[in-house]
Amino acid sequence: MRYAAVAWGADGYQVAVVDEHGRQPVEPVLFGRGRLADLVAYVRNTAGSAVVDSTNGIVDGQLMAAGLPVYRADPHVLPPRPGFGSVPAIDIARAAQRDLSALTRLERHRGTQTGREDELAAVIARTEPALAAATAAGRCLSHGDRARPEVALTFDDGPQPPYTGQILDVLERYGVPATFFSVGLHAGGYPDELVRMREQGHQVGNHTWSHPFLQELSRTELADQVRRAGEAVATASGGPVPSCFRPPYGSRTPQVIGWLSELDPTVVLWDAEAEDWAMPGADVIARRILDQARPGSVILLHDGGGDRSQTVAALPPIIEGLLARGYRFVPVEALTPPVSSPSSVSIGNV
Repeated sequence: MRYAAVAWGADGYQVAVVDEHGRQPVEPVLFGRGRLADLVAYVRNTAGSAVVDSTNGIVDGQLMAAGLPVYRADPHVLPPRPGFGSVPAIDIARAAQRDLSALTRLERHRGTQTGREDELAAVIARTEPALAAATAAGRCLSHGDRARPEVALTFDDGPQPPYTGQILDVLERYGVPATFFSVGLHAGGYPDELVRMREQGHQVGNHTWSHPFLQELSRTELADQVRRAGEAVATASGGPVPSCFRPPYGSRTPQVIGWLSELDPTVVLWDAEAEDWAMPGADVIARRILDQARPGSVILLHDGGGDRSQTVAALPPIIEGLLARGYRFVPVEALTPPVSSPSSVSIGNV
């Protein structure tokens, strides 16, 4: 049995492989930020399983789509993280080799948060008062004005070829704007997609550098995740540093909300989502969005993080269905602010 672990850093991903005896049959390999397909192929060809840590929430879907079993190593089984980046890939791989039962096997329909759903839901529930205060102060948005027939399409976890480009094709065909919350690790690897977003009039937001569980981060780690991702998006797109930020998984604590308020972005959540990351089928994705959308809705979909072909297929009926109801599409930044406090949002693998 071989275990291929994927670590992340400022320059991309490192993959290290160990066998059941802890030996390294090959030297660790670095994959730059534009080589995700190569990384997945390498892991598939050199090992029988893949391991990520909990600060890396962006490659597991692609590895599972390639047919690989994927495990998550949480902090208690790993050494301390460095200042920026995950622990070295060899340490993640050896954690799996030592005791695979101490790790969590991810399920595609549950995503990176497999086994942590109740914990995340409890943390989100405790944060409602802080979230309401941030919304009242104009620091957070989960929907717009319920009296106005406008909605915002949003896409998380990209850019990721070919799906980001295919989604941009659909949006261009219908002439509707959207907001893309992009991951910093991928922004520099796929700048053409980000430039195209800007040229087509879409908004580009910040979705952290590596898609971690925010409640596990220190204040410095959170600041680095937000700052570095914003700079990467701005550089790749040729536009400004994003003013809007979406927390991965919608995760938050009162402390995290406070830290984010110091960093100045507007936190954007959502009130309509289809769990498209779980690949329930294009018809199901479209039906869920059309059932949930209301005036002012922020609609959550995904252009990265795995196989997004179903999202691409669901997008035309979503757009046509909402247009038929008289809705106007706007970027998140153009939503008219809500006049009441936010309602609770569900957890998504975002």
